[in-house]
Amino acid sequence: MKHVMIGAGLLAANPTPIAVGAQQPPTPPPPPPAAATIRQPTAALSLADAIAVARENNPLYRRAENNRGPAAWGVRNAYSSLLIPNVRASGGMTYSGPGSQTFLAQSFSQSGSTVASFYELGLSYELSGATLSQPGLAKAQQRATDQDIAGAENVLITGITQQYLTVLQAIAQADLAHKTLQRNEEFLKLANARYGVGQATLIDVRQAQVARGQAQVAVLRAETVVSVEKLRLFEQMGVTPPLDITEVQLTDTFTVHAPPWQLKELLTMAEQQNPVLKALRAREDAAAWNVRSTASAWGPVVALSAGWSGFTQQFTNVDPIIFAGEAAFANQHAECQENNTIRTSAGLAPNDCSGFVWGASNEQAVRDRNSVFPFDFTKQPFQARLTVTWPIFNNFSRELNVSNARTQHNDLEERVRARGLAVQTDVSQAFLVLQSAYRTVGLQDTNRVAAREQLQLATERYRVGSGTFFELLDAQIAALRAEQDAVNATYDYHKALAVLEAAVGRSLR
Repeated sequence: MKHVMIGAGLLAANPTPIAVGAQQPPTPPPPPPAAATIRQPTAALSLADAIAVARENNPLYRRAENNRGPAAWGVRNAYSSLLIPNVRASGGMTYSGPGSQTFLAQSFSQSGSTVASFYELGLSYELSGATLSQPGLAKAQQRATDQDIAGAENVLITGITQQYLTVLQAIAQADLAHKTLQRNEEFLKLANARYGVGQATLIDVRQAQVARGQAQVAVLRAETVVSVEKLRLFEQMGVTPPLDITEVQLTDTFTVHAPPWQLKELLTMAEQQNPVLKALRAREDAAAWNVRSTASAWGPVVALSAGWSGFTQQFTNVDPIIFAGEAAFANQHAECQENNTIRTSAGLAPNDCSGFVWGASNEQAVRDRNSVFPFDFTKQPFQARLTVTWPIFNNFSRELNVSNARTQHNDLEERVRARGLAVQTDVSQAFLVLQSAYRTVGLQDTNRVAAREQLQLATERYRVGSGTFFELLDAQIAALRAEQDAVNATYDYHKALAVLEAAVGRSLR
Protein backbone atom coordinates (compact mmCIF):
# COMPACT_ATOMS: atom_id res chain seq x y z
CA MET A 1 0.00 0.00 0.00
CA LYS A 2 2.88 2.36 0.74
CA HIS A 3 4.28 2.16 -2.78
CA VAL A 4 0.81 2.88 -4.18
CA MET A 5 0.66 6.11 -2.17
CA ILE A 6 4.17 7.03 -3.29
CA GLY A 7 3.30 6.32 -6.91
CA ALA A 8 0.17 8.44 -6.60
CA GLY A 9 2.26 11.28 -5.25
CA LEU A 10 4.71 10.99 -8.13
CA LEU A 11 1.97 10.97 -10.71
CA ALA A 12 0.30 13.94 -9.01
CA ALA A 13 3.07 16.07 -10.46
CA ASN A 14 1.44 15.53 -13.89
CA PRO A 15 -2.35 15.63 -13.53
CA THR A 16 -4.15 14.33 -16.63
CA PRO A 17 -7.36 16.14 -17.70
CA ILE A 18 -10.49 13.97 -17.58
CA ALA A 19 -12.52 13.79 -20.79
CA VAL A 20 -16.15 14.95 -20.54
CA GLY A 21 -19.02 13.86 -22.80
CA ALA A 22 -20.13 15.96 -25.74
CA GLN A 23 -23.52 16.71 -24.19
CA GLN A 24 -21.91 18.99 -21.59
CA PRO A 25 -18.71 20.64 -22.87
CA PRO A 26 -16.31 21.74 -20.15
CA THR A 27 -16.11 25.38 -19.22
CA PRO A 28 -12.59 26.73 -19.60
CA PRO A 29 -11.10 28.01 -16.33
CA PRO A 30 -10.63 31.78 -15.96
CA PRO A 31 -7.14 33.03 -16.75
CA PRO A 32 -4.89 33.56 -13.74
CA PRO A 33 -3.89 37.06 -12.67
CA ALA A 34 -0.91 38.46 -14.51
CA ALA A 35 1.19 38.65 -11.36
CA ALA A 36 0.42 35.06 -10.24
CA THR A 37 2.74 32.18 -11.05
CA ILE A 38 1.24 28.68 -11.28
CA ARG A 39 3.57 25.90 -10.07
CA GLN A 40 2.91 22.21 -10.55
CA PRO A 41 3.09 20.16 -7.34
CA THR A 42 6.39 18.40 -6.91
CA ALA A 43 6.82 14.78 -5.77
CA ALA A 44 9.38 14.10 -3.05
CA LEU A 45 11.28 10.82 -3.21
CA SER A 46 13.57 9.67 -0.42
CA LEU A 47 16.01 6.78 -0.65
CA ALA A 48 13.95 4.72 1.81
CA ASP A 49 10.82 5.24 -0.30
CA ALA A 50 12.68 4.29 -3.48
CA ILE A 51 13.91 1.07 -1.87
CA ALA A 52 10.42 0.28 -0.51
CA VAL A 53 8.87 0.73 -3.95
CA ALA A 54 11.61 -1.37 -5.55
CA ARG A 55 11.04 -4.22 -3.07
CA GLU A 56 7.45 -4.50 -4.27
CA ASN A 57 7.92 -3.79 -7.98
CA ASN A 58 11.44 -4.61 -9.18
CA PRO A 59 11.02 -7.57 -11.60
CA LEU A 60 14.31 -9.30 -10.77
CA TYR A 61 13.67 -9.15 -7.02
CA ARG A 62 10.08 -10.33 -7.46
CA ARG A 63 11.36 -13.30 -9.48
CA ALA A 64 13.62 -14.25 -6.59
CA GLU A 65 10.75 -13.87 -4.10
CA ASN A 66 8.55 -16.15 -6.20
CA ASN A 67 10.74 -19.07 -5.12
CA ARG A 68 9.69 -18.64 -1.49
CA GLY A 69 6.29 -20.32 -1.98
CA PRO A 70 7.54 -23.60 -3.54
CA ALA A 71 10.28 -23.86 -0.89
CA ALA A 72 7.72 -23.52 1.93
CA TRP A 73 5.43 -26.09 0.34
CA GLY A 74 8.40 -28.42 -0.03
CA VAL A 75 8.85 -28.40 3.77
CA ARG A 76 5.14 -29.07 4.30
CA ASN A 77 5.23 -31.89 1.78
CA ALA A 78 8.24 -33.49 3.49
CA TYR A 79 6.65 -33.49 6.95
CA SER A 80 3.29 -34.59 5.57
CA SER A 81 4.88 -37.54 3.76
CA LEU A 82 6.57 -38.58 7.01
CA LEU A 83 3.56 -38.25 9.33
CA ILE A 84 0.37 -38.52 7.27
CA PRO A 85 -0.61 -41.32 4.86
CA ASN A 86 -1.76 -40.62 1.35
CA VAL A 87 -5.55 -40.73 0.92
CA ARG A 88 -7.22 -41.48 -2.38
CA ALA A 89 -10.87 -41.77 -3.38
CA SER A 90 -12.23 -42.95 -6.70
CA GLY A 91 -15.57 -43.86 -8.20
CA GLY A 92 -17.22 -44.37 -11.53
CA MET A 93 -19.94 -45.95 -13.64
CA THR A 94 -19.91 -48.62 -16.38
CA TYR A 95 -22.26 -49.99 -19.00
CA SER A 96 -22.20 -53.51 -20.49
CA GLY A 97 -24.29 -54.58 -23.46
CA PRO A 98 -25.77 -58.05 -24.03
CA GLY A 99 -23.53 -60.78 -25.46
CA SER A 100 -20.98 -63.37 -24.46
CA GLN A 101 -17.43 -63.12 -23.14
CA THR A 102 -14.71 -65.74 -23.01
CA PHE A 103 -12.36 -65.93 -20.06
CA LEU A 104 -9.66 -68.61 -20.35
CA ALA A 105 -11.62 -71.65 -21.58
CA GLN A 106 -15.04 -70.63 -20.28
CA SER A 107 -17.68 -68.51 -21.95
CA PHE A 108 -20.05 -66.22 -20.06
CA SER A 109 -23.21 -64.94 -21.67
CA GLN A 110 -25.36 -61.99 -20.69
CA SER A 111 -28.84 -61.72 -22.11
CA GLY A 112 -29.43 -58.09 -21.21
CA SER A 113 -27.46 -54.89 -20.77
CA THR A 114 -26.38 -53.72 -17.32
CA VAL A 115 -25.26 -50.50 -15.67
CA ALA A 116 -22.90 -50.52 -12.71
CA SER A 117 -21.22 -48.09 -10.32
CA PHE A 118 -18.36 -48.45 -7.87
CA TYR A 119 -16.33 -46.58 -5.27
CA GLU A 120 -12.97 -47.09 -3.60
CA LEU A 121 -11.37 -45.33 -0.63
CA GLY A 122 -7.72 -46.15 0.05
CA LEU A 123 -4.86 -45.23 2.35
CA SER A 124 -1.18 -45.76 1.62
CA TYR A 125 1.95 -45.01 3.61
CA GLU A 126 5.60 -45.61 2.83
CA LEU A 127 8.51 -45.31 5.22
CA SER A 128 12.12 -45.36 4.09
CA GLY A 129 15.40 -43.62 4.71
CA ALA A 130 14.59 -41.09 2.01
CA THR A 131 11.26 -40.27 3.72
CA LEU A 132 13.02 -39.77 7.06
CA SER A 133 15.65 -37.43 5.57
CA GLN A 134 13.26 -35.37 3.43
CA PRO A 135 12.29 -32.86 6.19
CA GLY A 136 15.92 -31.97 6.84
CA LEU A 137 16.61 -31.68 3.12
CA ALA A 138 13.52 -29.53 2.48
CA LYS A 139 14.31 -27.19 5.39
CA ALA A 140 17.88 -26.78 4.16
CA GLN A 141 16.60 -25.96 0.68
CA GLN A 142 14.16 -23.45 2.18
CA ARG A 143 17.01 -21.76 4.08
CA ALA A 144 19.00 -21.60 0.86
CA THR A 145 16.04 -20.02 -0.93
CA ASP A 146 15.65 -17.44 1.85
CA GLN A 147 19.33 -16.57 1.56
CA ASP A 148 19.01 -16.27 -2.22
CA ILE A 149 16.18 -13.79 -1.68
CA ALA A 150 18.31 -11.91 0.87
CA GLY A 151 21.11 -11.77 -1.69
CA ALA A 152 18.73 -10.43 -4.33
CA GLU A 153 17.53 -7.82 -1.83
CA ASN A 154 21.13 -6.81 -1.12
CA VAL A 155 21.77 -6.38 -4.84
CA LEU A 156 18.54 -4.41 -5.17
CA ILE A 157 19.36 -2.04 -2.30
CA THR A 158 22.88 -1.51 -3.62
CA GLY A 159 21.63 -0.77 -7.13
CA ILE A 160 18.94 1.66 -5.95
CA THR A 161 21.41 3.42 -3.63
CA GLN A 162 24.01 3.73 -6.37
CA GLN A 163 21.48 5.11 -8.84
CA TYR A 164 20.04 7.48 -6.23
CA LEU A 165 23.54 8.81 -5.64
CA THR A 166 24.08 9.08 -9.39
CA VAL A 167 20.97 11.24 -9.70
CA LEU A 168 22.14 13.47 -6.83
CA GLN A 169 25.57 13.71 -8.47
CA ALA A 170 23.97 14.74 -11.77
CA ILE A 171 21.85 17.34 -9.92
CA ALA A 172 24.99 18.73 -8.26
CA GLN A 173 26.71 18.93 -11.64
CA ALA A 174 23.65 20.69 -13.09
CA ASP A 175 23.69 23.22 -10.23
CA LEU A 176 27.37 23.80 -10.92
CA ALA A 177 26.56 24.36 -14.62
CA HIS A 178 23.92 26.95 -13.66
CA LYS A 179 26.41 28.77 -11.42
CA THR A 180 28.96 28.74 -14.23
CA LEU A 181 26.36 30.24 -16.57
CA GLN A 182 25.59 32.99 -14.08
CA ARG A 183 29.27 33.72 -13.70
CA ASN A 184 29.75 33.89 -17.47
CA GLU A 185 26.82 36.31 -17.76
CA GLU A 186 28.51 38.51 -15.17
CA PHE A 187 31.77 38.27 -17.12
CA LEU A 188 29.91 39.33 -20.27
CA LYS A 189 28.48 42.35 -18.46
CA LEU A 190 31.95 43.21 -17.14
CA ALA A 191 33.49 42.87 -20.62
CA ASN A 192 30.78 45.09 -22.13
CA ALA A 193 31.31 47.67 -19.39
CA ARG A 194 35.07 47.75 -19.94
CA TYR A 195 34.58 47.85 -23.69
CA GLY A 196 32.19 50.80 -23.27
CA VAL A 197 34.86 52.86 -21.49
CA GLY A 198 37.63 51.78 -23.86
CA GLN A 199 39.47 49.52 -21.42
CA ALA A 200 38.77 46.28 -23.35
CA THR A 201 38.62 45.18 -26.94
CA LEU A 202 35.77 43.69 -28.92
CA ILE A 203 37.66 40.40 -28.73
CA ASP A 204 37.01 40.29 -24.98
CA VAL A 205 33.29 40.84 -25.58
CA ARG A 206 33.07 38.13 -28.23
CA GLN A 207 35.06 35.72 -26.06
CA ALA A 208 32.68 36.40 -23.17
CA GLN A 209 29.71 35.74 -25.47
CA VAL A 210 31.23 32.42 -26.59
CA ALA A 211 31.87 31.41 -22.99
CA ARG A 212 28.27 32.21 -22.08
CA GLY A 213 26.98 30.17 -25.02
CA GLN A 214 29.12 27.22 -24.06
CA ALA A 215 27.82 27.52 -20.49
CA GLN A 216 24.24 27.48 -21.81
CA VAL A 217 24.95 24.27 -23.75
CA ALA A 218 26.52 22.74 -20.63
CA VAL A 219 23.34 23.58 -18.65
CA LEU A 220 21.14 21.88 -21.25
CA ARG A 221 23.30 18.78 -21.25
CA ALA A 222 23.48 18.63 -17.46
CA GLU A 223 19.70 18.94 -17.12
CA THR A 224 19.23 16.18 -19.69
CA VAL A 225 21.60 13.93 -17.74
CA VAL A 226 19.54 14.56 -14.58
CA SER A 227 16.32 13.53 -16.33
CA VAL A 228 17.91 10.43 -17.86
CA GLU A 229 19.34 9.30 -14.53
CA LYS A 230 15.95 9.80 -12.89
CA LEU A 231 14.37 7.62 -15.56
CA ARG A 232 16.92 4.92 -14.86
CA LEU A 233 16.14 5.16 -11.15
CA PHE A 234 12.45 4.58 -11.82
CA GLU A 235 13.34 1.67 -14.10
CA GLN A 236 15.25 0.01 -11.27
CA MET A 237 12.34 0.73 -8.93
CA GLY A 238 10.11 -1.20 -11.33
CA VAL A 239 7.45 1.49 -11.81
CA THR A 240 6.50 3.82 -14.64
CA PRO A 241 7.91 7.32 -14.12
CA PRO A 242 5.68 10.40 -14.32
CA LEU A 243 5.51 12.16 -17.66
CA ASP A 244 7.28 15.24 -16.30
CA ILE A 245 10.27 13.64 -14.65
CA THR A 246 11.69 17.04 -13.68
CA GLU A 247 9.00 17.41 -11.01
CA VAL A 248 10.44 14.48 -9.01
CA GLN A 249 12.65 15.84 -6.27
CA LEU A 250 15.14 13.70 -4.32
CA THR A 251 15.09 14.64 -0.65
CA ASP A 252 17.93 12.70 0.98
CA THR A 253 21.32 14.26 1.61
CA PHE A 254 24.57 12.52 2.46
CA THR A 255 27.52 13.77 4.45
CA VAL A 256 31.13 12.66 4.33
CA HIS A 257 32.60 11.18 7.51
CA ALA A 258 35.89 9.53 8.22
CA PRO A 259 35.47 5.72 8.00
CA PRO A 260 35.22 4.59 11.65
CA TRP A 261 35.52 0.85 10.94
CA GLN A 262 38.47 -1.46 11.18
CA LEU A 263 39.18 -3.94 8.40
CA LYS A 264 39.17 -6.89 10.81
CA GLU A 265 35.75 -5.86 12.08
CA LEU A 266 34.37 -5.60 8.55
CA LEU A 267 35.79 -9.00 7.57
CA THR A 268 34.13 -10.60 10.60
CA MET A 269 30.77 -9.03 9.73
CA ALA A 270 31.07 -10.13 6.10
CA GLU A 271 31.93 -13.70 7.16
CA GLN A 272 28.69 -13.83 9.13
CA GLN A 273 26.32 -11.71 7.05
CA ASN A 274 27.31 -11.73 3.39
CA PRO A 275 24.11 -13.06 1.73
CA VAL A 276 25.81 -14.82 -1.18
CA LEU A 277 28.16 -16.65 1.19
CA LYS A 278 25.26 -17.57 3.48
CA ALA A 279 23.26 -18.85 0.50
CA LEU A 280 26.14 -21.08 -0.61
CA ARG A 281 26.49 -22.45 2.92
CA ALA A 282 22.78 -23.24 2.95
CA ARG A 283 23.16 -25.01 -0.41
CA GLU A 284 26.06 -26.97 1.03
CA ASP A 285 23.89 -28.03 3.97
CA ALA A 286 21.15 -29.10 1.56
CA ALA A 287 23.69 -31.10 -0.44
CA ALA A 288 24.80 -32.87 2.78
CA TRP A 289 21.18 -33.84 3.46
CA ASN A 290 20.91 -35.04 -0.13
CA VAL A 291 23.88 -37.35 0.48
CA ARG A 292 22.08 -38.82 3.51
CA SER A 293 18.87 -39.22 1.54
CA THR A 294 20.62 -40.92 -1.35
CA ALA A 295 22.63 -43.23 0.92
CA SER A 296 19.40 -44.34 2.64
CA ALA A 297 18.57 -46.35 -0.50
CA TRP A 298 20.57 -49.21 1.10
CA GLY A 299 17.88 -49.63 3.76
CA PRO A 300 14.46 -51.28 3.57
CA VAL A 301 11.21 -49.71 2.42
CA VAL A 302 8.07 -50.37 4.46
CA ALA A 303 4.76 -49.86 2.63
CA LEU A 304 1.29 -50.10 4.17
CA SER A 305 -1.99 -49.86 2.26
CA ALA A 306 -5.66 -50.26 3.16
CA GLY A 307 -8.89 -49.90 1.22
CA TRP A 308 -12.67 -49.91 1.32
CA SER A 309 -14.77 -50.50 -1.80
CA GLY A 310 -18.29 -51.28 -2.99
CA PHE A 311 -20.24 -51.81 -6.21
CA THR A 312 -23.69 -51.90 -7.77
CA GLN A 313 -24.98 -53.77 -10.83
CA GLN A 314 -28.41 -53.31 -12.33
CA PHE A 315 -30.07 -54.71 -15.43
CA THR A 316 -31.52 -52.06 -17.69
CA ASN A 317 -34.44 -54.39 -18.59
CA VAL A 318 -35.69 -56.53 -15.69
CA ASP A 319 -38.38 -58.39 -17.67
CA PRO A 320 -36.14 -61.34 -18.71
CA ILE A 321 -35.24 -61.85 -15.04
CA ILE A 322 -38.91 -61.81 -14.08
CA PHE A 323 -39.74 -64.30 -16.84
CA ALA A 324 -36.90 -66.55 -15.73
CA GLY A 325 -38.05 -66.37 -12.09
CA GLU A 326 -41.64 -67.09 -13.08
CA ALA A 327 -40.53 -70.10 -15.15
CA ALA A 328 -38.38 -71.39 -12.29
CA PHE A 329 -41.34 -71.10 -9.90
CA ALA A 330 -43.59 -72.94 -12.40
CA ASN A 331 -41.08 -75.79 -12.68
CA GLN A 332 -40.78 -76.01 -8.90
CA HIS A 333 -44.59 -75.99 -8.54
CA ALA A 334 -44.92 -78.82 -11.09
CA GLU A 335 -42.25 -80.81 -9.28
CA CYS A 336 -44.10 -80.22 -6.00
CA GLN A 337 -47.39 -81.42 -7.49
CA GLU A 338 -45.73 -84.51 -8.95
CA ASN A 339 -44.10 -85.24 -5.60
CA ASN A 340 -47.48 -84.87 -3.85
CA THR A 341 -49.00 -87.47 -6.23
CA ILE A 342 -46.33 -89.93 -5.25
CA ARG A 343 -46.75 -89.13 -1.56
CA THR A 344 -50.57 -89.63 -1.82
CA SER A 345 -50.09 -92.99 -3.51
CA ALA A 346 -47.81 -93.98 -0.65
CA GLY A 347 -50.35 -92.84 1.95
CA LEU A 348 -48.38 -89.78 2.99
CA ALA A 349 -49.69 -86.26 3.50
CA PRO A 350 -49.07 -83.92 0.55
CA ASN A 351 -46.71 -80.96 0.83
CA ASP A 352 -47.87 -77.33 0.61
CA CYS A 353 -47.10 -76.11 -2.93
CA SER A 354 -48.47 -72.60 -2.46
CA GLY A 355 -44.96 -71.24 -1.88
CA PHE A 356 -44.10 -71.99 -5.52
CA VAL A 357 -46.90 -69.90 -6.97
CA TRP A 358 -45.52 -66.73 -8.69
CA GLY A 359 -47.29 -63.56 -7.70
CA ALA A 360 -47.06 -59.77 -7.81
CA SER A 361 -45.03 -59.71 -4.61
CA ASN A 362 -42.37 -61.91 -6.19
CA GLU A 363 -42.15 -59.66 -9.22
CA GLN A 364 -41.86 -56.56 -7.01
CA ALA A 365 -39.12 -58.23 -4.96
CA VAL A 366 -37.12 -58.85 -8.15
CA ARG A 367 -37.58 -55.25 -9.23
CA ASP A 368 -36.50 -54.00 -5.79
CA ARG A 369 -33.38 -56.17 -5.76
CA ASN A 370 -32.43 -54.91 -9.24
CA SER A 371 -33.00 -51.21 -8.41
CA VAL A 372 -29.58 -50.48 -6.86
CA PHE A 373 -27.90 -48.17 -9.42
CA PRO A 374 -26.09 -45.85 -8.74
CA PHE A 375 -25.69 -45.48 -4.95
CA ASP A 376 -27.09 -48.59 -3.27
CA PHE A 377 -23.63 -50.15 -2.99
CA THR A 378 -22.78 -53.67 -1.96
CA LYS A 379 -19.76 -53.34 0.32
CA GLN A 380 -16.68 -55.40 -0.35
CA PRO A 381 -14.54 -56.81 2.48
CA PHE A 382 -11.94 -54.47 4.00
CA GLN A 383 -8.43 -55.09 2.66
CA ALA A 384 -5.04 -54.18 4.16
CA ARG A 385 -1.51 -54.95 3.02
CA LEU A 386 1.94 -54.59 4.58
CA THR A 387 5.02 -54.90 2.36
CA VAL A 388 8.69 -54.77 3.32
CA THR A 389 11.14 -54.36 0.45
CA TRP A 390 14.89 -54.67 0.86
CA PRO A 391 16.88 -53.90 -2.27
CA ILE A 392 19.83 -56.23 -2.74
CA PHE A 393 21.41 -55.47 -6.11
CA ASN A 394 20.35 -52.93 -8.72
CA ASN A 395 23.34 -52.79 -11.06
CA PHE A 396 25.26 -50.25 -8.96
CA SER A 397 22.66 -47.52 -9.46
CA ARG A 398 22.72 -46.73 -5.70
CA GLU A 399 26.49 -46.44 -5.74
CA LEU A 400 26.28 -44.11 -8.73
CA ASN A 401 23.64 -41.90 -7.10
CA VAL A 402 25.58 -41.69 -3.83
CA SER A 403 28.78 -40.83 -5.70
CA ASN A 404 27.01 -38.05 -7.63
CA ALA A 405 25.50 -36.65 -4.42
CA ARG A 406 28.87 -36.64 -2.64
CA THR A 407 30.52 -34.98 -5.64
CA GLN A 408 27.88 -32.25 -5.60
CA HIS A 409 28.45 -31.74 -1.88
CA ASN A 410 32.22 -31.57 -2.33
CA ASP A 411 31.83 -29.07 -5.18
CA LEU A 412 29.66 -26.86 -2.99
CA GLU A 413 32.24 -27.03 -0.21
CA GLU A 414 34.84 -25.70 -2.64
CA ARG A 415 32.45 -23.01 -3.86
CA VAL A 416 31.89 -21.90 -0.26
CA ARG A 417 35.64 -21.74 0.32
CA ALA A 418 36.19 -19.82 -2.93
CA ARG A 419 33.38 -17.40 -2.12
CA GLY A 420 34.81 -16.85 1.36
CA LEU A 421 38.12 -15.83 -0.19
CA ALA A 422 36.33 -13.60 -2.70
CA VAL A 423 34.37 -11.91 0.09
CA GLN A 424 37.57 -11.15 1.97
CA THR A 425 39.05 -9.65 -1.20
CA ASP A 426 35.90 -7.65 -1.98
CA VAL A 427 35.65 -6.23 1.54
CA SER A 428 39.36 -5.39 1.70
CA GLN A 429 39.28 -3.78 -1.72
CA ALA A 430 36.10 -1.80 -0.98
CA PHE A 431 37.59 -0.63 2.33
CA LEU A 432 40.78 0.55 0.64
CA VAL A 433 38.79 2.33 -2.06
CA LEU A 434 36.64 3.99 0.61
CA GLN A 435 39.69 5.24 2.51
CA SER A 436 41.21 6.54 -0.72
CA ALA A 437 37.91 8.22 -1.64
CA TYR A 438 37.75 9.91 1.75
CA ARG A 439 41.28 11.30 1.39
CA THR A 440 40.45 12.38 -2.17
CA VAL A 441 37.46 14.37 -0.88
CA GLY A 442 39.75 16.35 1.41
CA LEU A 443 42.30 17.00 -1.33
CA GLN A 444 39.67 18.01 -3.89
CA ASP A 445 38.07 20.34 -1.36
CA THR A 446 41.44 22.02 -0.84
CA ASN A 447 41.87 22.32 -4.62
CA ARG A 448 38.38 23.80 -4.93
CA VAL A 449 39.14 26.49 -2.32
CA ALA A 450 42.39 27.37 -4.11
CA ALA A 451 40.66 27.48 -7.51
CA ARG A 452 37.95 29.77 -6.15
CA GLU A 453 40.57 32.15 -4.77
CA GLN A 454 42.40 32.06 -8.08
CA LEU A 455 39.17 32.89 -9.95
CA GLN A 456 38.39 35.71 -7.53
CA LEU A 457 41.88 37.21 -7.98
CA ALA A 458 41.66 36.91 -11.75
CA THR A 459 38.25 38.59 -11.72
CA GLU A 460 39.52 41.51 -9.64
CA ARG A 461 42.60 41.88 -11.82
CA TYR A 462 40.45 42.01 -14.95
CA ARG A 463 38.01 44.46 -13.33
CA VAL A 464 40.82 46.94 -12.53
CA GLY A 465 42.55 46.36 -15.87
CA SER A 466 45.61 44.50 -14.59
CA GLY A 467 44.73 41.15 -16.16
CA THR A 468 43.49 39.90 -19.51
CA PHE A 469 40.22 38.19 -20.28
CA PHE A 470 42.09 35.05 -21.32
CA GLU A 471 43.59 34.84 -17.83
CA LEU A 472 40.08 35.17 -16.44
CA LEU A 473 38.79 32.34 -18.68
CA ASP A 474 41.69 30.11 -17.69
CA ALA A 475 40.95 30.73 -14.03
CA GLN A 476 37.28 29.98 -14.59
CA ILE A 477 38.05 26.71 -16.41
CA ALA A 478 40.37 25.69 -13.58
CA ALA A 479 37.71 26.59 -11.01
CA LEU A 480 35.03 24.66 -12.92
CA ARG A 481 37.25 21.60 -13.15
CA ALA A 482 38.03 21.81 -9.45
CA GLU A 483 34.33 22.13 -8.59
CA GLN A 484 33.44 19.15 -10.77
CA ASP A 485 36.25 17.07 -9.31
CA ALA A 486 35.09 17.95 -5.78
CA VAL A 487 31.51 16.90 -6.57
CA ASN A 488 32.67 13.66 -8.18
CA ALA A 489 34.97 12.90 -5.26
CA THR A 490 32.12 13.37 -2.79
CA TYR A 491 29.79 10.99 -4.59
CA ASP A 492 32.59 8.55 -5.33
CA TYR A 493 32.98 8.33 -1.56
CA HIS A 494 29.29 7.57 -1.03
CA LYS A 495 29.26 5.02 -3.85
CA ALA A 496 32.35 3.35 -2.43
CA LEU A 497 30.55 3.13 0.93
CA ALA A 498 27.56 1.50 -0.83
CA VAL A 499 29.89 -1.05 -2.44
CA LEU A 500 31.42 -1.80 0.97
CA GLU A 501 27.94 -2.28 2.46
CA ALA A 502 27.07 -4.69 -0.35
CA ALA A 503 30.26 -6.69 0.26
CA VAL A 504 29.66 -6.81 4.03
CA GLY A 505 25.98 -7.62 3.62
CA ARG A 506 24.50 -4.97 5.93
CA SER A 507 24.05 -1.22 6.23
CA LEU A 508 26.96 0.69 7.74
CA ARG A 509 25.44 4.18 7.76
